[in-house]
Amino acid sequence: MAEPLVMLAGMMCDARLFQPQTRALEAHYDIMIPPLYGANRIADLVRALLLKLPERFALAGLSMGGIIAMEMMRQASGQITRLALMDTNPFAEPKTRQDVRAQQIAKVQAGGLASVIRDEMKPHYLARTENRQQILDLCMDMALGLGDDVFVEQSRMLAGRIDQTDTLAKVAVPTLILFGAEDQLCPPERHYAMAALIAGAKLERIDNAGHLPCLEQPDATTTALQRWLEA
Repeated sequence: MAEPLVMLAGMMCDARLFQPQTRALEAHYDIMIPPLYGANRIADLVRALLLKLPERFALAGLSMGGIIAMEMMRQASGQITRLALMDTNPFAEPKTRQDVRAQQIAKVQAGGLASVIRDEMKPHYLARTENRQQILDLCMDMALGLGDDVFVEQSRMLAGRIDQTDTLAKVAVPTLILFGAEDQLCPPERHYAMAALIAGAKLERIDNAGHLPCLEQPDATTTALQRWLEA
C-alpha cells in the first residue's frame, strides 16, 4: 500500500465529489476524505484536521478543499509528501466577494439554502457536458445534506482566508495544478500563476470541464492524479 491520500472537497460537497477517483484508486491507496466543518476560520479547521491525519500523506484539494490544502501546507509542510491543487484560488477574498457571501449567509439563515445553491452557485459550476444535469442534482443533494450551519461556517472560512502565494513559493514536493478549461469560478490564468510559483509543478488542463472536472471528466482527472501519485 502506498502513502495515504487525503482528499479535501469543495464547498458544500461531501465524499461523493471524488467518488470516481476513489473507486479507481482505493485498491492502491488508503483514501481519507474528512468533513470540512466545525470552525469559522480555515487555520482553526486545519489545526483540528492535522490531529486526525497520518504523520505523512499525499494531499489533494479542489476549490475550497484546495484553499484548505494550502493552509495545511503552510502549517505542516513536513507531513505532506505531494500536493494536488484543483480548480482553486490562492488569493485572499476581495471585499466585493465578502459582501456577496454575507448576503448569501443572510438568505440561508432565513431558510433559503436551496435557492442560493440553485440560483447563485450551481449556474457557475459546470461546462455543457452530457452529464451536466446529473452532476447538478448531485451537487444539490450534497449541499442540502450538509445543511445551513455548514454553509454559514464554510462561507465565513472562505471570506476570511489569507493570501497563500508565499506558501506556494515554498512548496518543495511533487505538485499537480489541475483545472477545468471552462472553469468560471477559478479561471485558467489563476492556475498558470500558481504553477509558476512552485518549482517543478505539473499543470494539467481538463478540456470540456468547468469547476468540477473530477465529476465532469472523471477519467481524465483520475489519470492526471495517478500520474501525480506515481511521480
